[in-house]
Amino acid sequence: MKLKIKRVRPYAQVPKQATTGSAGSDLYAALEEPLSIPAGAIRSIPTGIAAEPDTDSVALLIFPRSGLASKHGITLANAIGLVDSDYRGEIAVGLVNLSGEDYTVQPGDRIAQLMVVPVSYTHLRAH
Repeated sequence: MKLKIKRVRPYAQVPKQATTGSAGSDLYAALEEPLSIPAGAIRSIPTGIAAEPDTDSVALLIFPRSGLASKHGITLANAIGLVDSDYRGEIAVGLVNLSGEDYTVQPGDRIAQLMVVPVSYTHLRAH
């Protein structure tokens, strides 16, 4: 399986695995300037990339970074993000600040992890 990554912003970074054993690849904030997430607020953070898998039998899942959550209370607004195999727009990450303090996302910060997973399609029918 191959996953084509297209930069849709000039300062976007291609997702990278931190180590050869990493299950996911880091997603980076494609920001021109720092962005504050007030305590209790949600902000959509652009990654500056679009993805194109070479098969429709996969989905892209976006997971929170455990360090951001445990150290700063920053996690995904929707728990796990789902990117369908046929979505070609920019991938954005909804972050929520669960802490009592404002948090600032810097340009290029690692904000989430991307994982490609196989999908089994079910044929649903009403009875």
